[in-house]
Amino acid sequence: MSSETPETITPELLRSWGLPSSGGDKSERGTVLVAGGARQTPGSVLLAAETALRVGAGKVQIATAADTAASLAVALPEAFVDPLPVLQDGELAVAGADRIVELADAADVVLLGPGLGDPDAANLLLAQVVPRLSGALVLDALGTAYLTGHLDGVRHLAGRVVLTPNVVEAAAMLEREVEEVGEDELGAARELADGSGAVVLTGAEVSYVVAPARGSWSLLSASAGLATAGSGDVKAGAVAGLVARGASPEKAAALAAWAHARAGERLGRDGPGFLARDVVRELPRALALLDDGADGSS
Repeated sequence: MSSETPETITPELLRSWGLPSSGGDKSERGTVLVAGGARQTPGSVLLAAETALRVGAGKVQIATAADTAASLAVALPEAFVDPLPVLQDGELAVAGADRIVELADAADVVLLGPGLGDPDAANLLLAQVVPRLSGALVLDALGTAYLTGHLDGVRHLAGRVVLTPNVVEAAAMLEREVEEVGEDELGAARELADGSGAVVLTGAEVSYVVAPARGSWSLLSASAGLATAGSGDVKAGAVAGLVARGASPEKAAALAAWAHARAGERLGRDGPGFLARDVVRELPRALALLDDGADGSS
């Protein structure tokens, strides 16, 4: 069991770190590339991409299954959407790796993984993408499958990486049982961070942010409603958007966790039946509390 005692994420802590600038034009506020989404799960990349814009990223690009690209372009007209080839089962094909890398070269941060449905297909694709990246990276959902068996697979990015796994994905990366990881999520996050050199944001009722060989932070969420489909895609999109705006990986992870929790608490006052898309639209209000000097309880 981990003996580490994480520092609590509070508005005061976040302000002391300094908030990302909200000024500048769309180019100055950064470009996010979201790559993912099988034929059956276009909503995951939609949630992540819209969230990146809602937290202040200047521009968003989406690379996703050719079958759904046109529909996503209509659903999020603010984004540039590029179609990728798919396998017969709808998963993204390795043939699209070169295009993802080409788009990534012009982005400030790449979010890989939302909506991918098969770990083997995800691993094959990311093995042709991640080693060729040079900028900031957020690995979410089955994008983390790339690190199973070799946690050092993102060390070439030198501390510009955030992992946002749930307990199942964390267990897969560590090649352990889910129950074992669930009993000590902080310890698992520390092992992931130190093994990969990446910042790790994980947890459910309690969120943990762990920086490799550095500090750790925690946040208790009071809203059970955040345990809803798509909630993780929203959190990952928030991290990517905040990194694009200039936040360091650990600051972006902590700020995203805090805003995500506050948005859930505000929505939960009307009952538990809110959707991930509701959280997306509530995030700007949550972030505004920090700018206004509030404590987040209102």
